[in-house]
Amino acid sequence: MPVGLYISVPFCPTKCSYCNFASGVFSKALIGRYVDRVCADLERASLVAAEMGGCFDPRVDSVYLGGGTPSLLPGNEFRRLWAAIAASFEVLPGAERTVECAPGTLDPGTVDELSACGVNRVSLGVQSMIDIEAASVGRRHTRDIILDDITRLRAAGIHNLNLDLIAGLPHQTAASWRESLDAAMGTGVPHVSVYMLEVDEDSRLGRELIAGGTRYHAHFVPDDDATADFYLEAAARLEQAGLHQYEISNFARPGFASAHNLKYWLRQPYLGFGVDAHSMLPCRSHPGSAREPFSSSPVGVESVRFSTPDSLEAYLAGQPLTRTPLTWSAAREEAFFLGLRLNRGVDFTRLAASFGDLAASRDTVRLLCHDGLLECSGDNVRLTERGRLLSNEVFQRFLSPASV
Repeated sequence: MPVGLYISVPFCPTKCSYCNFASGVFSKALIGRYVDRVCADLERASLVAAEMGGCFDPRVDSVYLGGGTPSLLPGNEFRRLWAAIAASFEVLPGAERTVECAPGTLDPGTVDELSACGVNRVSLGVQSMIDIEAASVGRRHTRDIILDDITRLRAAGIHNLNLDLIAGLPHQTAASWRESLDAAMGTGVPHVSVYMLEVDEDSRLGRELIAGGTRYHAHFVPDDDATADFYLEAAARLEQAGLHQYEISNFARPGFASAHNLKYWLRQPYLGFGVDAHSMLPCRSHPGSAREPFSSSPVGVESVRFSTPDSLEAYLAGQPLTRTPLTWSAAREEAFFLGLRLNRGVDFTRLAASFGDLAASRDTVRLLCHDGLLECSGDNVRLTERGRLLSNEVFQRFLSPASV
């Protein structure tokens, strides 16, 4: 099966207060060195896959440059990355080529580079169409800048556009959220992603919220109930506008679902390059052998995950990959909680064909249906509206004690 490629670009003009990704404000002098390293890793991809025990397929049906802010890359470095991909992989005709861009970083030269390199999908990190909300978390753009970027991308022939929105930002109210949704839908983009603000210790805003402080406008963050209401309103209004929810956070017009992200949720193979990049490949028992057959034993190896260091310094220093083999039992758990992210849910018949006896999982499903978090139709199981709000709790129930 063709793989998806993910390339992490960790460079940002500023570090947004809500961000918990492995990105930051680094010296521009490091960009060339970073691209050197990523290009070298792309060249070694088949060898690394073999070392990790994964099946390698050089065919590629999706490429995703994420960050960070890939649109900060100078034109020559951007072209080098795409040339390195073409040199080591066979990018199939019609492959989805996505680049994440921050509004306000798309000068005319950058837009020309996107078009020249065959980029056919752009994801704009808007977060809010309300200027005060965007500014409160460190975003430098305004609504006018967003609209201008969209116009210029379309003029360059790039019409497959996504806008990211976050429910729960500082200063957000029911009225401002509706205005933000109206403005996003008014652009006519075919894809919108809606995330609820994550509160954890991996972001400055999250730490301040946990501490009960006021820095980073933390005292203006809506409460959990309001944030959940914003999310539910977005789901309903986007549906009415023809952007159908196909995953917990993603809404698209027919034919515009993210092909690359679907690979993650469907457990299809992908390779990641750069800082904090993750890969998943079907497993071989040893390089050159056939994939191991299905085994009802939880110790049989089904696939392998591996990841790069999560800091720029460690990545550039060449620290080794972290490898995690997945047993058939662990893969079955993944198939449930990743598949349940999709609105279409999971099909017991198909899972049983891949993983054998699902009796324990059926018991878990019955309990979650009783709690109103899942709903069943024949052999199909999917999250309810309430289940999507409490999805992490649902997914936890499918993990064995050893996985928690």
